[in-house]
Amino acid sequence: MPELPEVETTVRGVQPFVTGVRITLRWPVPRGLTRTLRGHKVASVSRRAKYILLNFSHGILMIHLGMSGRLRVVPVDTPAQKHDHVDLVLSSKKILRFHDPRRFGSVLWIKGGIQNSALLTRLGPEPFDEQLTEAVLYRLSRGRRASIKQFIMDGRVLVGVGNIYASEALFRAGIRPGRAAGRVSLSQFQRLLDAIRKVLSEAIDAGGTTLRDYAQVSGEPGYFERLPDTAQGYWPEGIVLLPAVPILKRVRAVKKLILKLAETAWGEDGTRSRFCACTVSRVCRSANS
Repeated sequence: MPELPEVETTVRGVQPFVTGVRITLRWPVPRGLTRTLRGHKVASVSRRAKYILLNFSHGILMIHLGMSGRLRVVPVDTPAQKHDHVDLVLSSKKILRFHDPRRFGSVLWIKGGIQNSALLTRLGPEPFDEQLTEAVLYRLSRGRRASIKQFIMDGRVLVGVGNIYASEALFRAGIRPGRAAGRVSLSQFQRLLDAIRKVLSEAIDAGGTTLRDYAQVSGEPGYFERLPDTAQGYWPEGIVLLPAVPILKRVRAVKKLILKLAETAWGEDGTRSRFCACTVSRVCRSANS
């Protein structure tokens, strides 16, 4: 699933193409979206957790990439391919295309502001929020029996920290993933929060992490797992994973993790094998949907 860095990378890639342009629609997706967006200008593009927000003066078009979705900016005459489900045709003669092979993504309209969306109002703070401190996480974790990894992946506590980045941050902070959140000390939370922010910043700068499906708006893969000194707690080759082995042996999910690592093995040529892991002028549903 695309995580916060992948979504942030998508937002940054989309922003210069759609901000200030107008929308018209060919086929409504969802129902009534044609009337809602026709001729309106995109004021800005932002992100909340893993949701991409196209902000208009009268509401927000909220896009979630799901498990394997991605947005690409392509020329207006680019034919739709299999799994291309939604096109936002821009007045700049470009298309913002939503590609979603597994169909777990979503395109939703929010009338007014984000306070009108139940999906957004229940979310915890952003990892880079200055009001988020180790003391806040420490207080929320008291009495929690859930593992610290489950705790930081809980969107009601903290948004945008998915499996890969949680594992990496815990590895860097030197905290066992299965340790009960209520037993993590204040000083450990300080190291962990610093690690979370550093890992996410590095991943955003690298364009996200590509497993099988994610690609940037340009079509390029994310490079986080391919950079030196990154993804130390997740990837098996070319990365120092050995220090984590004594910890991983005590994790119940070690068999699943080993299989995941085996599936994402590197090829000799430095690439992973297939088993590795303007105004919007129109919105249209692809004939392949």
